[in-house]
Order: sequence, then structure tokens, then C-alpha cells
Amino acid sequence: GVNITKRYPVSDIMVPKEIDRFKQAVSKAKKDHAKVIDSLDKDLGENLNILETHMVLFKDKMLYGKTIETISKDKINAEWALRKVSRKVKIMFQQIDDVYLQARVNDIVQVSDKIMSYLVGAQDIKISDINKRVIIVAHDLSPADTSQIQLERIKGFVTDRGGKDSHTSIIAKSLRIPSVLGLGIATVSVKNDDFLIVDGSSGTLIINPDEDTLFKYEERMAKFEEYRAGLERETHLPAITKDGISFNLMANIELVEEVVAAKDYGAVGIGLFRTEFLYLDLKRFPTEDELLCKYKELVEFMSPQSVTIRTLDINGDKVNPYLATIEEANPSLGLRAVRFCLENENIFITQLKAIFRAAAFGNIKLLIPMISCVEEIIQVKQVMNKAILELEFEDKIFNMDIPLGVMIEVPSAVMIAEHLAEHVDFFSIGTNDLIQYSMAIDRSNRMVAHLYQALNPAVLKMIKMTYDAAKKKGIDLVMCGEMAGDPMNIPVLVGIGLTDFSMNSAAIPAVKRMIRDLDTKKAKNSVEKIMTLNCVQEISDFILKEYKEILPFGEADE
Repeated sequence: GVNITKRYPVSDIMVPKEIDRFKQAVSKAKKDHAKVIDSLDKDLGENLNILETHMVLFKDKMLYGKTIETISKDKINAEWALRKVSRKVKIMFQQIDDVYLQARVNDIVQVSDKIMSYLVGAQDIKISDINKRVIIVAHDLSPADTSQIQLERIKGFVTDRGGKDSHTSIIAKSLRIPSVLGLGIATVSVKNDDFLIVDGSSGTLIINPDEDTLFKYEERMAKFEEYRAGLERETHLPAITKDGISFNLMANIELVEEVVAAKDYGAVGIGLFRTEFLYLDLKRFPTEDELLCKYKELVEFMSPQSVTIRTLDINGDKVNPYLATIEEANPSLGLRAVRFCLENENIFITQLKAIFRAAAFGNIKLLIPMISCVEEIIQVKQVMNKAILELEFEDKIFNMDIPLGVMIEVPSAVMIAEHLAEHVDFFSIGTNDLIQYSMAIDRSNRMVAHLYQALNPAVLKMIKMTYDAAKKKGIDLVMCGEMAGDPMNIPVLVGIGLTDFSMNSAAIPAVKRMIRDLDTKKAKNSVEKIMTLNCVQEISDFILKEYKEILPFGEADE
């Protein structure tokens, strides 16, 4: 980031000039960013979508509008106003429970830093100007920086800030740039001219390795290139096991623009569309027509494949600044998701009406998050009926005959899954929250993060219970958590009986390869054994032993 050391007041007469100075900085930063986009290959797909998202953020109301408002209201210099606003936005995003939306805070920070550099006159070092073979070690890199990397010169990069879900990470993977993000101390640990190994598959940085380590990694690189070439050849092949069982691999997305990448990676539908982002980009709640516009665009693009739209999953106090609510001591266990929607019925009805209207243009499924009891789904249906009555009264075109599902992400929902199944058409297992709530841990707390274990026996038993309930009641079941995107978990999930998975688009090719190499009978036999094991290590060792030959690159390494 760009450090700001000086705050100073601005007189009434100078406020317009200060606002103009801010606008000029935004304009210069935006033009610079546009040049980067224009210089890139137009076939970059998802990467261009990410960079174009940054273009929108330069004039975003949360950042641009609020900074101008702060300069005018607080009568302070543009630098300090921008820092104040960007910090507030950063805190708001970090407090959202959805890990993918938390990662979007990096986009806000990077755009803010770019504007700030023009305000303070900081000189940017252009990555495109580097003319020798190097590994970049930096505090942070923006998606724009990453997109300019030329692999014949830049062999990899390491940062203090960022994470695997950031847009910088997504671009790095798609451009095949070895990278390790979020190390925290990289810039103080590495010196100029150090020899580095950047192992993106394990998130490891090795400084000045010995000859044996160097030889080992050269062999790994050759194997990885062979593995990756195979994945590319199979992208659009069907996900069918060796014994002929077909699977559906869908994509989790949060922006409509991500559907192009989802299709490119071979997704056969959108298994989870997170709608929160549409609510965070305004100073007010979006209107029914604004929501309809986005939903319609998405379902028309994916038609005839299905799009599962998850209703608003956010805490009331995180929809700031336009909704004043009571401060909660523990928002994750408070008024969030369906609880928030039922408490704020008008907001819920607006979203439901937009979804019903969009369903007239494509194949939509409706998904309700954080259901913990039967009473909640009954209340949801009552609100749905109100939305339908309003649409009928307004004589609008809509389709109310869409499948209704609930997220299974709270332990209580697992225990009453059979009862819930009597009221819905499908279950969607949200392993991210299910693991967190069942293990009583905060994923963002590094002190207990090691307990976040997808293969924990308790978690596997809950998945099996949910599958058994869905099968008994004859409803569909899909898994849409991060667990589904890890090939290491696939033999277990297939063995339990799951056939529908939704994941980050980029994970689809590796999961598809794993499925195509699997035999479901062997997977079912494996699960019988796995369910008798007592701890994560025993389960992991068993999977590595049984499936070493087909696990993807890096998973089966010693």
C-alpha cells in the first residue's frame, strides 16, 4: 500500500478543489488501468473480467462516492478521506462470513492504492519494464500487475498479502504463474539475488535450496507440466467414472461475469450463485428491477443449464451503511442469512420477486441458506407466497414453479434432514460453514485453523446422514462447499453416493480427471473402511495409499 503520513483540514472554499484533485487522480489511475487492459490478449477470458471489475471499482459508490462525500463533510484532504473510506470498506468485507466475499477486499485495497499513488505522486514500478529472469517478492500485487507478467522473464511471485481466493491468485493460476500469496514475512525474509523455489501447489517458499532439493523440484516441474497438459485435453469431456457412472460438476460464482470462465472450465451449470455482492455495491438496497437485470442475464447465458440462486446470506450490520441494526456480539451465530431475511421481509420479498421473474427466462433453482429448523422453511414458503401474490397483482411475467432447496450447513439441519426433506426439492451441503459450526472453530483464527478438517470423521458422518435422508425422501443432493473442489476428497464423496458437485470453476478440470479415473464400487468399499477410522490422519493415509496412482499432481507426493 501507499503510506499516508499527513492529514490536514480543508477550508470551505478549497473543498471543491480538493474534490477535483481526487477526481483527477481517479481519472489518471483509471486511464492507466485501461492501458493495461488494452495491451492484453483479448482471449484471456476470466482475467479480463477481473480487470474490468477493477475498472468499475474506480468509480464505485462505496469508494469513489463515499470519498467525495467524506472530503465535503469532514473537510479533510483527499488522501486522508480515501484512506478513511477504504479502511471502512475493508472492515465491512472482512466481517462477512462468506470466505469468497472476504477475499474481494483485496480488489478494493488495490484500487484504492492505485488512486493513492497518483494523489501523493508515488512512482510506480512497472512489471512490464522488468527485462531479466526474476521471481518477484512484494508486499502485494494487484490483478493488473499480475496480468502484465511475462513468463519468459517473471518466473514466479511471492507476496506478504493476499490469499488463495483473491483475484490475484485466480489470475496467477490461469496464467500458470507459480505463486505463493499471504506469507506475511516474505519481503523481510528474502534478499536480492537469493535463489528461490516457489511451490504454488503446497504454498511453500524455499530460500537458497541445496542441490538435492533443487533436483527434486526440477523433476516435479516436469511431471506437473505433463499433468497439466492432460487436464487441458480433457476439459470438455464428460465426468464419467470407469464403471460408467455420470457426475455433474457445476460452478460457484459471485459475479455474473464469471459465467464465461465457468463454461470454459467445463461447468454444466451454476450450482451456487452468491447474491451478496449485488447488495454491497450500493448505498441502498437494490431494486427488484436491478436484481432482475442481473439474474436474467445470468440464466439466459446458462440456458438450458440450471442456475441455483442462493438468497441473501449476510448479517444486517454488514449491509452498512444503509441499514442500522443492533450490534451483535457474535454475528456468525446471530441475525444472518435466512434469519435476517425473515426479520426484514420486504427485502426478502424484493429478492424473491426478482428471482421468480428471472425464472421466466431460464432454468432457476432457489436455495435458502442457514436453515436450522423446519419452522424456518415453513416461514420462507409463506413469504414466497406473498411475493407470488404481489407479482400476480402487478400482472408481471414470472415463473413460480422452481425447485426449492435448503443449505445443510448447520449441525441441527443434519439431525432433522429427513423432516426438512419433506418440505423441499433438494439439499445443498455447504461444507464451509458445516465444518466450522460442527468443529466449533473460527476459520479466520489462525490459532484453531488446523481444526478445520474436511475429512474429520464427524464431518463425514454428517455428510453421510444428509445423503441417506435425501435418498430416503427421494430429493436431489448437491455439495457446494470447498470440500467438493479438492480431488483428495472425491473418492470419499463418491463412495458415500454423491453425484452432483459445485465448486470454484478452476477446480473443475482436476476433479473431473479424478472422477474419470475412479471406480465407484471401489470408492464405496473404501468408505465402508473409512467410516471405521478414528481420526483425520488415518483417513488421509488410507486415501493416499488406496488412490496414490490417480491423485492429481502434488496430492500424492510424500
